[in-house]
Order: sequence, then C-alpha cells, then structure tokens
Amino acid sequence: MIQVLHFSYNCNMNILITGANGFLGQHLSLYLANKGFKVVAVSRGEAKLPLQKNITYYSLELTDVSKLTAIFLQTTPSIVIHTAAMSKPDECAAHQDLCLLHNVRVTENLIALANQYGSFFMHISTDFIFGENGPHAEDAIPDPLNFYGESKKMAEAHVTANAQSFAIIRPVFIYGKLLHGMRPSFLHWVKHKLEAREKIKVVTDQLRTPTYVMDICKGIESILQQKKNGVFHLAGKDIISPYQMAIIVAKALKLDESLIEPVNSDTFPETVKRAKFSGLRIDKARLELGYEPVSFEEGVELSL
Repeated sequence: MIQVLHFSYNCNMNILITGANGFLGQHLSLYLANKGFKVVAVSRGEAKLPLQKNITYYSLELTDVSKLTAIFLQTTPSIVIHTAAMSKPDECAAHQDLCLLHNVRVTENLIALANQYGSFFMHISTDFIFGENGPHAEDAIPDPLNFYGESKKMAEAHVTANAQSFAIIRPVFIYGKLLHGMRPSFLHWVKHKLEAREKIKVVTDQLRTPTYVMDICKGIESILQQKKNGVFHLAGKDIISPYQMAIIVAKALKLDESLIEPVNSDTFPETVKRAKFSGLRIDKARLELGYEPVSFEEGVELSL
C-alpha cells in the first residue's frame, strides 16, 4: 500500500521529485513548494519532509514499476526531477548490478513514463562522469574513473537519446543546512571535531567546486521555468581543496585552525579511484540562466 500524505496546493504545476528524503531532494521539495509549485515528493520510507502545504508524499521503492506507474497516473506531473541515485562510489563498485538497477534502469523507467505523460524530465547527474583535468565544461568528454561515474554516464546517455524534453544537471559536492534525518556533511564533521578540540587530517591535493544547495535549487527553478533543454553545470564558483574548506569553516566559527593538519591523498588509501582535480565550469549557466552562486565563505555562513 502506497503511503500518501495530503497537503493543499496553490499552483497548477505538479512537479514530481524522486529521492525526496535525500539532501538535495528535501531542500528542493521545500524550496519549490514555498515558491507555490505543487510538489509530488517520492522516496523510500516515512516522509522526512516537514508537513506543509503544496507537498504530497509517496513512500515508494522506485524499482517498483507498477506503483511508480500508478503515481504518474494519479498525479500527471508536468515536470519530473530525478534526484534519487545510488551515489556512494564504494557501494557502487561492490554491488554493480544493484548500482545499474538504481542508477540506470530506474532512470529508463522514469523517462518512459515522463514521455508518456509529456513531462519535462530533469536528471540530476554528477561531476563523477569526468576524470582529471577539471574544472570541466558541459561539452567535455566523459571519462569516469569509477563504476558510480560510469553508471551515471550511462544514465545520461539514455536521457539524451530517449527523453522527449529534458535537462541534465551536474552539481559538485553539495552542502548546506542539515534538515530532519540528514547525515552530517563534511562541513558539519569539521565543525563537530573542532568544537570537541579533536585534531583532524584533511587533504590538500584535491580540488573541487563545492555547491551550496540553495544555489542548485535556484538554478533548477530557472531551468524549469524556462524549460531549458540540454546540460547545465550548477556548481560553486570557487575551486578549492577540502583542506581550504575546513580552514574556512574554522574561521567562520572562530575555531582553532591549528587542529587541522594538511595531508595528501596517500594518507587515506581508497578502494575506488576518484579524481584529484575535478570540478565544473559554470559559464553556460551564468550566461543562459543568470546563475550566480555564492562564494564558499558565504555558503558556509548560511549552512552552519
């Protein structure tokens, strides 16, 4: 039996969001609901979203095609935003069949339903489809270094080849406020460790363009309002290392920076290969969407 929580709506556009209990899913569901859109929030288990108007929650395993089909029939979404994914590279490498099921097959099923109902399909992808030599532009050649990236590359290829109208959105290292039921992020891990006066080791030889979650929400709103087709990078504007991120957190909270020890990636051997110099260029989003993200310093102030 599908669990449904009903709230009142004040807009005619239904937006179905998968992974609504996840970090981006929660923030995006609340953001769009507060903008007056009717949000059809879909995720596993009980709703973690706060109860409010403009949101209907469905508890659903996305691999259940019959129940997923029933939700489309009941809600007839104008837009589908697919945020759900199996996103831990180590788990994807260890359970490749499961990774393909969740990241590729589910995407295929959603596209088929979106096409049937004339829904604009927005697919949340990742910078993991690329390898080294970042930051990468939208038209850079994918070269994933691990199976998670490979699965998302396959999903993107299916979106491009089969969705009638679509946008592919690639963020990097999403951060922001913790909402109900969320696991602590890297920023909050740094905060808690330093507040406890514990020393931490953080790598200096990796570069990212970390993305404040509300910037992604604003960028997605701009895309859906314009129904912009194509690929868009919605990332941060700063290219920084995790060590620099940790130092910025310490400065923002007036905590002891000396507790943060700079190390290189060899300090933490990994079973799954990850790019050292990653990140995404945002020139296209700035030009076509008016996308202008906050600095990492500003994002930290807004998150902690």
